[in-house]
Amino acid sequence: MQATCPSCGNRISVDDAKVPDRPFQVKCPKCQSMVRFPGKGAAAAPAPEPPPAPAPEPAESPAPANEEMRAQMMAQVRREMTTGKVDTSDDRALIALNEKSQAGAMTLVLTRVGYEVDTFDDPAEGGRLLEQGVYDVVVTARVVGTAMKESLYQRIARLGSDARRSLFLVLVGDEFKTGDGIQAWACQADLVINSRETASSDSVFRSIFAERTRIYQAFIEARKRFEAAGQ
Repeated sequence: MQATCPSCGNRISVDDAKVPDRPFQVKCPKCQSMVRFPGKGAAAAPAPEPPPAPAPEPAESPAPANEEMRAQMMAQVRREMTTGKVDTSDDRALIALNEKSQAGAMTLVLTRVGYEVDTFDDPAEGGRLLEQGVYDVVVTARVVGTAMKESLYQRIARLGSDARRSLFLVLVGDEFKTGDGIQAWACQADLVINSRETASSDSVFRSIFAERTRIYQAFIEARKRFEAAGQ
């Protein structure tokens, strides 16, 4: 399955064998924009005939669609850099926690922040979707797999640097102090949350996610300038 990045025009391919039935998103490796894929279910359905195009209304010097989209994206980046808020309306999060109460609490937190949330009990399936870039945020526990199977935490630890850099990892556990940066660094996570504080972690999630976004935005811009200079 293939799709074109609406921001930079980069052509992105996903192995048909790895495409899930439902729609999903993949980050463009060139400009980090989200690219939507319809999934197998939508791809198999016959495409409806498009409605007749309405007569164009007279306009003065209409801007091309790609320029308008770029202007909207840049305006959103400026708003995020100014306010520290992040627009997550098109983003998806994966929650993999054995404790149902913790999973339910984190689902409510991420939904209030603006994420579409999925839950998985199968580490292999969750890891496969993470490798495809379907999810931007994952919430799990620092556990070791059993019966010769890796846990999702172990699977994330094996991700390549680009895939790991684009993923915001939240670990939940009794041993953590919510928002402790040293514990997060030691566990190779972006945020740690104490099990008893999952339901009230909205503010700490927003704060640390916004800070990480500002840091990586600078990294992304620097990499773009480096790539442009090498051309």
